[in-house]
Amino acid sequence: MNRPLLPSARRRGLPFTVPDDWTPEQALAVFEVLEDLLAVVTDFYGAQLNELLREQRSSKAHARTHERDPPF
Repeated sequence: MNRPLLPSARRRGLPFTVPDDWTPEQALAVFEVLEDLLAVVTDFYGAQLNELLREQRSSKAHARTHERDPPF
């Protein structure tokens, strides 16, 4: 059985669900924690993350281009 892709497009990891009964204040609190975490990770790893994302995106674009090439 294939597990659904996470928003990151990964097939493994923690599947997060948001409870239906959260208040807007609870949702905001989670949003703020995630925003703070993103800021901390970006501050520490920002340049490395940008380079890694650039490499991954160029690899994927290169693979898509070659998929369309004729096989001869």
